[in-house]
Amino acid sequence: MSSALAAAPPRDRLADGKARLYAGDPAGAAQAFAAAAQEDPSSFEARYWLYSALVAGGDWDSANAAMEEARTMHAVSVLRGLRVDMIRFQTDKAYCAEIGRNAYAAKLMGPASVALGRGLDFDRLDATLMLNYGLSLQHQGRLREAMEVFKAASEIFANPVLHEFLLHPVFISQCGPGPLAEESRRWGDLYAPALPPHSVTFANPRNTDRPLRVGYLGPTFTRNQVRQFLLPVLEAHDPAAVDLHLYCADPDSEAPLPATAKLRRIGGLSNEQVAAMVRDDAIDVLIDIWGHTAGSRLPVFALRAAPVQIAWINFLQSTGLTSMDYVFHCDGMAIPGTEALFTEEIWSLGELMSPSRPADDRPDPTPTPALRRGYVTFGSFNNPAKLNEMTVAAWSLILRARPSSRLVLKYAYFEDPVLQRVTRARFAAYGARPEQLEFRGETKGLDYLREFRDIDLALDPSPAIGGTTTHDALGNGVPVLSQLGDNYYARSAACTVLPLGIPELVADGWDQYVERALELTADFEALDRLRARIRPAFEASSYRDEAGFTRKVEDAFRQMFARWVAKG
Repeated sequence: MSSALAAAPPRDRLADGKARLYAGDPAGAAQAFAAAAQEDPSSFEARYWLYSALVAGGDWDSANAAMEEARTMHAVSVLRGLRVDMIRFQTDKAYCAEIGRNAYAAKLMGPASVALGRGLDFDRLDATLMLNYGLSLQHQGRLREAMEVFKAASEIFANPVLHEFLLHPVFISQCGPGPLAEESRRWGDLYAPALPPHSVTFANPRNTDRPLRVGYLGPTFTRNQVRQFLLPVLEAHDPAAVDLHLYCADPDSEAPLPATAKLRRIGGLSNEQVAAMVRDDAIDVLIDIWGHTAGSRLPVFALRAAPVQIAWINFLQSTGLTSMDYVFHCDGMAIPGTEALFTEEIWSLGELMSPSRPADDRPDPTPTPALRRGYVTFGSFNNPAKLNEMTVAAWSLILRARPSSRLVLKYAYFEDPVLQRVTRARFAAYGARPEQLEFRGETKGLDYLREFRDIDLALDPSPAIGGTTTHDALGNGVPVLSQLGDNYYARSAACTVLPLGIPELVADGWDQYVERALELTADFEALDRLRARIRPAFEASSYRDEAGFTRKVEDAFRQMFARWVAKG
């Protein structure tokens, strides 16, 4: 340790370290923060800063150790503030599990993971507790740790529902699409193997000119994020072309669905019973809208419930089922090698994956807020799990180049003070200042839509893309900057933005992404003109041609069914 550093008063250690870090001296900053941590063993703040300096200096192993100490100490501090009996917390696993469940319910994922981890009894492991522990890690963006927990749980309990948590698309940012595709196939082989050929026969009329009997299957059609994408298609189906059947858990709990649809309750039924129901309805084409997400009924498709079976909407990856015939994508997602990642045949619907219907009560457009604030507000309303290291590094470079700018990070889990401080430390490692980040928790309905008024430019993460939040931003008149990415899943971000006909919102790689963000926000008047184009462009785009898109879907159904007929 340098003599000057040793002579610095303890209260100045953090200030000295910060000055060194932002002056481009990460080694000196790390020395200062390490000294501060040594002088005050209870200071998680010193350890957070030490993490930032060590990352800036490229010492990842030491940085991760510092982060683990900081995060754990901070989480324990939060638990103390919640009046947790810390003596009991040291020895009583059942008590730790209870505290963890309560913290999880309160969306305090940092404290939850500490308590749930201590609550694991390795002599009597509980599947639900392991699942919650893994999810508490995932919701913080600790993806590799979450994957290890889910992998262990899936092997110990051999449970298809637990195993599905290994297939979350955010894991693409950690391991790429290849391992995820392999794990999907493994799930299919274990829990949904295809029936032997010719073990199921269909008496469906082979006349391709008649109205096709089409079924959609999922837990719900109107109470989750697929509503704004799927409901327009369901409502636009031509009764002369499609005899519509909807299979969901509880039809009575759904918002109004098309009067032409025949609703079927599948809640409480076994997969075998659901498959028999679909066959009794003589469905020609059956579409899964949910994929490997909680509430999935993919084994129904392994039982070959219909002649033609398609995966769509909520899951862009492969289901891993050899009995799933097709998966719907759009043109822009096609890159060499993608087909090898799928057990299904990829069928492109053209420019779009789906239409997109904005909320009926969305607020009127407003000028870009930078005009009145005098600084730019970037925004991301995405799950923290999507903020991988490259995304954090790129966004930090943008903030560092615009010291007066702000970044709003909004999601339910950002209510957790531990996750907030961890995120600030991650950004500080790349030169962003903690005060540039603003955290917001969950809001719904009109309150959620109004918050888009605060954002000048929304930033899409990659390769775990924004999805619904990107559509919400565009539909509410906020420009969204995306990038192409290097796999089919990452490219779906650009596919979301390009239909508006504003190509400057799509970058080719992270370097151009950073450059483009700075270019778009350099002139507030130009930024306001860009903003004024977004909502009209969205309304004029193919997203809003619900009937036209649905005709493409119906044509795809008919071609697929004709293929089945031709096979004899």
